[in-house]
Amino acid sequence: MIQKERIRALNHKPRQNRAWVVYWMQAAQRADFNHALEYAIRTANASRKSLVAVFALTAYPEANLRHYQFMLEGLAQTQNILAGRGIELVVRVGRPAEVLAEYSDKADTIVTDDGYLRIQRDWRKEIAETIDCEMIEVITNVIVPVQTASDKENFSAGTLRPRIHRQLEAFLTGFKSSRLDSRLRGTDKLPQSLPLGNIDAIIKKLNIDRSVPASKVFLGGPAEASRRLKAFISQKLDSYGGQRNDPSLDIQSHLSPYLHFGQISPLEIALTIAGTDSPGKDAFLEELIVRRELAFNYVWYNRRYDEYNALPNWAINTLNVHAKDKREYVYTLEQFENARTHDPAWNAAQMEMVLTGKMHNYMRMYWGKKILEWTRTPRKAFEWALYLNNKYQLDGRDPNSFAGVAWCFGKHDRPWGERTVFGKVRYMNYAGLKRKFRPEAYIQKYLPGGDL
Repeated sequence: MIQKERIRALNHKPRQNRAWVVYWMQAAQRADFNHALEYAIRTANASRKSLVAVFALTAYPEANLRHYQFMLEGLAQTQNILAGRGIELVVRVGRPAEVLAEYSDKADTIVTDDGYLRIQRDWRKEIAETIDCEMIEVITNVIVPVQTASDKENFSAGTLRPRIHRQLEAFLTGFKSSRLDSRLRGTDKLPQSLPLGNIDAIIKKLNIDRSVPASKVFLGGPAEASRRLKAFISQKLDSYGGQRNDPSLDIQSHLSPYLHFGQISPLEIALTIAGTDSPGKDAFLEELIVRRELAFNYVWYNRRYDEYNALPNWAINTLNVHAKDKREYVYTLEQFENARTHDPAWNAAQMEMVLTGKMHNYMRMYWGKKILEWTRTPRKAFEWALYLNNKYQLDGRDPNSFAGVAWCFGKHDRPWGERTVFGKVRYMNYAGLKRKFRPEAYIQKYLPGGDL
C-alpha cells in the first residue's frame, strides 16, 4: 500500500508522452519494501511505458572508502535482484543532475525516494527545476512521513511520540510488490552502466578519501541486512529491553548501517518485529520508530542540524557560560582520533568505531560527552565529535548521527543539575558505566590485545 501522504510532487511540470518512467534510486538502495520503486512500477504499467532505474555514484561530503565499499556491495546485490524482475539498474558516475540529464529527454516522469539532509534536498530541487517533466518523491525511508507526523520541529521524544502513535495504524501496513509489465525494448538505448562485478576496480577509479579502510565486520547489502535481522530476532530480541545498554553483551541489532544506506526498509523491520511475541519488541520499536523518526524530524525542520547553533538555547547558554571552566584533561583532535586519552573505556569506544565502522549506542553517548569535557571549547568539541563520527561510522552522515551527536550537547534533552564544564547538560562518567555493566570486558575487546 502506498498512502497518499507518501507521495509528493517536486515540481508542477506535466507528464510527457515519452518512452520511459525513470526511477532515480538515491536513499532507498533496495528492491524490496521500496514505495518509490513500487510507485514507479505502477506508473510504468498504467501508462504502458518501460521503466529505467538509475543511480548516480557521486562525491558525497565526508564519505570515504569505507562508506563506498559498503554501498557498492549493496548496489551490486540490488542490481542483480532488479535484473531478475526485468528492471535494469544503471549505475553512472557523476552528479545526480548530470546523470539524470542523460535520461530526461526520454522521461515521461521521474520518480525518486526521500532524502532529508541538505545535500539530498538540494539534489532533488536542482533536478526538479531543470527537467521538463514531472518529478515525484515517494517517502519510503520512514514509517510515518515526517510532515504527517508533525508540522514543526519537536524538542523531545515525549512530544513526538503521541503524534507518531496516532498515525501508526495507517502507516504500519503490509507491502506487496508489483510485477513490471513492459520490459525495455531492444530499441531503448541506455547509457552503459558501471559494472558492479569488481568493486575493487570501481573504488580505484573513484576520486575519494582512502584513509579509512573497509569494515572487516560489516558486509553491505540487503542479504546481509536480512540475515542480521533474523539473527537479532532469534538470538537477541528477547533480551533487548533490559540488556541493550550493556555493550559487553552485544544485544544490538546492528541494522543502522543498512538503514542508513537504504539497504533494508524500516517498515520491513517494524512489521517483522511487531509480528513476534518477544518481550523486547516494544523497546526495539520505540528506538526504530519514535527515536529514529525524531532525528528525521530534526534534520527536516532544522536546516542547521550539523551546527553548534542548532542546539537548544538553554544548552548553548549554559555551555557558553562554562566554556572557560578549567578542564582536568584537554586533548587534540589527533589524540582523540588515535584513542590516546587517559580513559580506557573511551579509547575502546573510539577503537570499536575505527576498527568496525560502528559503535555501541550507549558508548557513543559516553564518547560524545567526554569529547565535550576534554576539549577547550564546547563549539570545537561539537565539530570534532561530528567529524569523527561521520568519518568512521558506517551510519555516519545520517539524521540519527546528527541528532545523536547533538544529544550529547543537550538536544532532545532537558537541563540537569549544574556542574563544571557541562553546565546543565547531562553528565556521564566512568563510575556510571560501572553501574550499568562491566566495562573491563568491553575494553578488553577493543584495545590492543583484545579479541575482535
